[in-house]
Amino acid sequence: MRAAFLALGIAIASPLPALAQMPTEAPGKADPARVEAGTYKVDPHHTQVIWKVDHMGVSPLWGAFGDPAGSLTLDPKNPAAAKLSLTFPLTGLTVTSAPFLKHLSGTDFFDVAKFPQATFVSTSVKASGTKATVTGNLTIKGITKPVVIEAEFYGAGPNPMSKKLNIGFKGMAKVKRSDFGLGYGVPMVGDEVELKIAGAFEKE
Repeated sequence: MRAAFLALGIAIASPLPALAQMPTEAPGKADPARVEAGTYKVDPHHTQVIWKVDHMGVSPLWGAFGDPAGSLTLDPKNPAAAKLSLTFPLTGLTVTSAPFLKHLSGTDFFDVAKFPQATFVSTSVKASGTKATVTGNLTIKGITKPVVIEAEFYGAGPNPMSKKLNIGFKGMAKVKRSDFGLGYGVPMVGDEVELKIAGAFEKE
């Protein structure tokens, strides 16, 4: 028994190999000079869109989309030429209850069986310092409308596991759900939807 406790104590005291290799500080910095020209693929695990809508004037209601595919092509010397393309699976919608998710996925709202994904493709970028106005076409339920994202550079640095350069941005936008055939429940549920966006990309 004593030997077993001794072995357990040694195991606890000894650092795990994976932890021993972890950096002592976050690899990313809010330094635009770290951004390299090229094409970056979206990081599906750390890119997400959080939406908020008014619920009956009583409370805010939040949900999220994640697990996207897509790419970002940019050149720090020519930010206006940047191109962004994203596809979000609507099956990746996250909300607070299974019945609510079933309703949102049905024909009253996203009709996921018929329209399984949403896309955003940029059409212009106007940059000023670390901020940019990104205009593009958002397509939901086969309906395409222009959307403006106010974006801001968040950070860049090497991923310690893949050794590839990662860059990230945050953004905000507003859309009307009725523009995309999602107007069920207006005005009991607000028409305007606020979007908060976290975009993470890895250099190819």
